[in-house]
Amino acid sequence: QAFLSERIFDPLGMPDTAFHVQEHHHELIAEPFARDPDGGVQMKVIDVRADAALASGGGGLTSTAADYARFLHFMLNRGELDGVRLLGPRTVDFMTTDHLGDIAVFSTGSRALLPAGHGFGLGFAVRKHLGVAPVPGSVGTYFWGGLAGTTFFVDPTLDLFGILMLQAPNQREY
Repeated sequence: QAFLSERIFDPLGMPDTAFHVQEHHHELIAEPFARDPDGGVQMKVIDVRADAALASGGGGLTSTAADYARFLHFMLNRGELDGVRLLGPRTVDFMTTDHLGDIAVFSTGSRALLPAGHGFGLGFAVRKHLGVAPVPGSVGTYFWGGLAGTTFFVDPTLDLFGILMLQAPNQREY
């Protein structure tokens, strides 16, 4: 946590992003559904009130919509925000480019890991084609979602990003 705060969160002005929510902010936590409204198996989510015994770089961060928006603005600006550059533009381009090529995408039954017309970059689904994807967007748009239902997209062509801050496990599209 200290490394991420010092190197990423503090320089980008993201004071409310951490692996747990401090006690004085507990009343601000958006609680997930107590049960799956569709009757499915309830997905367990971490208790963000407690400091994580083992922080996961691939999941488990908590944040506010404002902090999340700052991070996405940083990504949209190809690694720079308010005069602070943490990534080079070519690094961001490399991260947000499909690296699967012709490798088949895993799917089970009617559920695929990625929607049609998408590949995978370094941490993001990346739109590769127009027309075959289930939603509108530009080639090069990248997105991903969190366990509890949060999701984001960044469309560099349209100079646009969006965030959906849900607390609805099992209600995720991807």
